[in-house]
Amino acid sequence: MQVVISGYGRMGHMVEEVLREKGIPCAGISEDIASFDPAIAAQSVCIDFTFPSSFRENYPLLAERFKAVVVGTTGWHDIAPEVIACFEKHGTPMIYASNFSIGVNVSFALSALAAEKLRGLGYKASIVETHHIHKLDAPSGTAVTMGKIVEGKFGDTVAIESRRIGEVPGIHELTFEGACDKITICHEAFSRKGLAEGAVRAAELTEGLSGVHEFKDLIL
Repeated sequence: MQVVISGYGRMGHMVEEVLREKGIPCAGISEDIASFDPAIAAQSVCIDFTFPSSFRENYPLLAERFKAVVVGTTGWHDIAPEVIACFEKHGTPMIYASNFSIGVNVSFALSALAAEKLRGLGYKASIVETHHIHKLDAPSGTAVTMGKIVEGKFGDTVAIESRRIGEVPGIHELTFEGACDKITICHEAFSRKGLAEGAVRAAELTEGLSGVHEFKDLIL
């Protein structure tokens, strides 16, 4: 397997570091994936950490040209049906996630379990997400995913509060508060490396894979 990195910001640099540590060849790094060599693309898994606007523009090229694609970019799920249809049309495997951290995905599973067990028992669910001041989307894609998971099991709306402070990599805190007690599920990232490691793991999972999958459905 060889990987092409689309987007060379903080996450792109971190993915490059993880690839180097794992001895996985990096076949290229591109800030403009439309100009990337199609012949190399056809033999490569693309890991995309770009801006929502860039992914919205480039996803047809990613689906057409690459062997498989891992999407860590968020902010495009309103067009998810057409993105999924495009990748299925081209027969290109895609794995996507609002957060590729293994710990976050375990938190999703814990959130679903708690919501299911507490449904109808008088608890109120809420989420607070805290990130660095450079993060563009609010609420975070991770918080949105967690909220949808809880709402699906809990049967009630989940309020999400977003905070932007300093250089915080990411904290997601889900709280179920009742009249007598409070339950909190919290995930705190110490760095972005966990996301990069998960994205590279997803790239490895594309070997022999077909179709479009959410990362959590493949690892939990």
